[in-house]
Amino acid sequence: MTGNNFSGDEASVQEHPHLWRNARLATLDPARQGLGIVEKGAIVVENGRITFVGPESEVPVLAIERAEITDLEGRWVTPGLVDCHTHIVYGGNRAREFEMRLEGATYEEVARAGGGIVSSVKATNALSVDGLVAASLPRLDTLLSEGMTTIEIKSGYGLNIDAELKMLRAARQLGRIRPVRVVTTYLGAHATPVEYKGRNGDYITDVVLPGLEQAHAEGLVDAVDGFCEGIAFSTDEIARVFDKAQRLGLPVKLHAEQLSNLGGAKLAASYLALSADHLEYLTAEDAAIMAAAGTVAVLLPGAFYAINEKQKPPVKALRAAGAHIAIATDCNPGTSPLTSLLLTMNMSATLFGLTVEECIAGVTRQGARALGLLDETGTLETGKSADFAIWNVDSLAELVYRIGFNPLHAHVFKGERIDR
Repeated sequence: MTGNNFSGDEASVQEHPHLWRNARLATLDPARQGLGIVEKGAIVVENGRITFVGPESEVPVLAIERAEITDLEGRWVTPGLVDCHTHIVYGGNRAREFEMRLEGATYEEVARAGGGIVSSVKATNALSVDGLVAASLPRLDTLLSEGMTTIEIKSGYGLNIDAELKMLRAARQLGRIRPVRVVTTYLGAHATPVEYKGRNGDYITDVVLPGLEQAHAEGLVDAVDGFCEGIAFSTDEIARVFDKAQRLGLPVKLHAEQLSNLGGAKLAASYLALSADHLEYLTAEDAAIMAAAGTVAVLLPGAFYAINEKQKPPVKALRAAGAHIAIATDCNPGTSPLTSLLLTMNMSATLFGLTVEECIAGVTRQGARALGLLDETGTLETGKSADFAIWNVDSLAELVYRIGFNPLHAHVFKGERIDR
């Protein structure tokens, strides 16, 4: 990774166009079939944006005459990867409770020993913004080393106003010191702290809603999320949070139907949510409602794997409904300690039956859609940010097929090349 003090504005200033030639392009352009493949392709970048993408034979002569040229020697190029659901800003880890579960401890026993989300909240609250940034950087850098250019980062391990804002400030800081586009999501309605046990409504009134107002006032939040589940919040409680988000002009998304079906996905769709995530207990009717609302289905195989779930999300129903399917790491300390989008793709194919095309689209075009950023990134199209990944593979299927192998050659963010 080049440098440790990054500014997106600096990256977008270029004196001359840059021509990336002799490439095999997977543009993900919906105007092209499948993955939008262009053999013997080229990309022209100027001031951080794509000014041409297509067959090299069609590159404008003026661009060739003026451009700095890089020969990609026939390598595959995809859009920069998008991780559209993460919780990478947190303190501590949950390795000990993982070990306890392997030794036969129940969830209740782990919780009584101080494990579970309570331990993450305690460790997160103990750190400053700088401490959270330092703790999160190794996770972020691992994702960046695989060609990721856009990441969503949620709060949710503070569970008080000051700590939730601290997490969001740390997320913003990560976007200033690394070459990555950070989308921040306020997840105050993640769990109920011990002092509000049995009083979800009071917690929403006292903490979640005023915390959201303050985060919005400080420009710290891009979207609002919640956890709709029997162990978390009901649809009525989430609706209060979503109503506030709407009044503030913020888009919403929702953890829904992971452990049971409480109607969270329907609720999210009724608010035209950007996405509903997890979805193991989604019904075919829910899938149709989500598709009609344009709400993206974000599947999270890392959590499915880590907590040894048996109920799989209804991929066939989502396909039949025409729903958009994205995939993400769900990187978090407890239920998905996963920092690899490449492994996420393999898991999505192996565990959920997604195709190679669905997996690659899931971490590019659909991931960007799930963040409301499809006009800016997620595909290789004229006018979009020059975010792309360059791969040392013979076929795109290798990106999904391999396990524990990173074939990234380099990636480009807003026109700036980032070497591994």
